[in-house]
Amino acid sequence: MTAPAPLPAEAQRYLEHVRVEKRLAARTLTLYTLDLEKLAQFASAVSVPLLHLQPAHIRRFVAHMHGAGRSSRGIALILSGWRGFFTWAARQGLVSSNPVQGVRGPKAAKPLPKALGVDDAVRLADFHAGGADPWLEARDAAMVELLYGCGLRVGELVGLDRTAGSDAAREGRGWIDLQAGEAHVLGKGGKRRSLPLGTAARQALAVWLPLRGSAGGPALFVGQRGTRLSAQSVWKRLRQRSGQAGLSTPVHPHMLRHSFASHLLQSSGDLRAVQELLGHANITTTQVYTRLDFQHLAKVYDAAHPRARKK
Repeated sequence: MTAPAPLPAEAQRYLEHVRVEKRLAARTLTLYTLDLEKLAQFASAVSVPLLHLQPAHIRRFVAHMHGAGRSSRGIALILSGWRGFFTWAARQGLVSSNPVQGVRGPKAAKPLPKALGVDDAVRLADFHAGGADPWLEARDAAMVELLYGCGLRVGELVGLDRTAGSDAAREGRGWIDLQAGEAHVLGKGGKRRSLPLGTAARQALAVWLPLRGSAGGPALFVGQRGTRLSAQSVWKRLRQRSGQAGLSTPVHPHMLRHSFASHLLQSSGDLRAVQELLGHANITTTQVYTRLDFQHLAKVYDAAHPRARKK
């Protein structure tokens, strides 16, 4: 299957249809053409006319593409193009059913969550912007400590109040109990959980709270206008802070949550505890961090074990 098979007349009619009726961009039309040429090539290889293809043929073609290294996303896009062609053919009365309907490509492997190395996470947490506004510096340092030290989601972070109150409970917000050393957050699905505040987080909050003052409502983290900080603002400040700290990768809030989970699991090996701290309803969600932990162990092995070194 080297040379593209000539496109049957019905495929050429379909391409003319999408060009005129859908007014597809030239690049998109080229992709549609290539996908149909690939389908005609497959059909020719099994000696079956294009319009006589069955679901079993399509699945066989999918397996061939997957075995040849085509990505799951690429296969899904090709199937979508084929599905569109047979949908049109069915409307034209050329086929009785769509052989691509119900055929799905291989599932894409879920990418591992991006976590910082321990050294980079500690560098960011320990970073102090010299000459910066003390108010902003204290606030941003406290945010980093809560994101990395407690594994909070950004929505949980911005939803924290300075203290407990009936409004916080009624309106679905969390709060900080600095004296008890706890953060009480409202997670996904309206589930509340309590998290211990580490020494560094408590110290950072002890610096921030007096500077934050009592004006501007109950929110723990506010902007310079006194309103509750938005998730977008946290993303922006964290990205800026990670650059100032000299990290090569721009950091976002969820990366610190991933780092919290990964580093805790590396140290403790207690998957159930990590599940509780993250607020995952199902432990299978937490198990992704065992893959991160294995990657870390594999890197240590490759770097340090005598039998791992290439001769």
